[in-house]
Amino acid sequence: MIRFSLICDQAHEFEAWFRNNDDFDKQARRGLVECPHCGSGKVEKALMAPAVSTSRKKEKIALAMGEAQKQAVAQLKALSEKLRENADYVGDKFAEEARKIHFGETDARGIYGEATAEDVRGLVEDGVDFMPIPVFPDDRN
Repeated sequence: MIRFSLICDQAHEFEAWFRNNDDFDKQARRGLVECPHCGSGKVEKALMAPAVSTSRKKEKIALAMGEAQKQAVAQLKALSEKLRENADYVGDKFAEEARKIHFGETDARGIYGEATAEDVRGLVEDGVDFMPIPVFPDDRN
């Protein structure tokens, strides 16, 4: 799809989308392109400035992305801290404790800890609900 800036014989400017340049030409010849302001069928393509990506524009985008990334990391850190504050650390016994909770062998509570890939596969096969929480370099148990 391509967007064209168009102008009618009454100098009304507007934009419209077409599949390609030929599509615009065919529709214009058949009188299918009309000005939305006055209904004139005498419509031509207006001059358009090309969309050029400048280094300044790229820099602004990179800065905005960097800020968004910083905010996302800050939110993940806050979530991780909240989860840890409201859960018991069970270390490498995570899979064992998660199964006990899942099968009702112990009271339900929030837990966190470490699990091997094999532990994770086993928990999934047993239908135990769990989720990884992000670990940051400055995290402490």
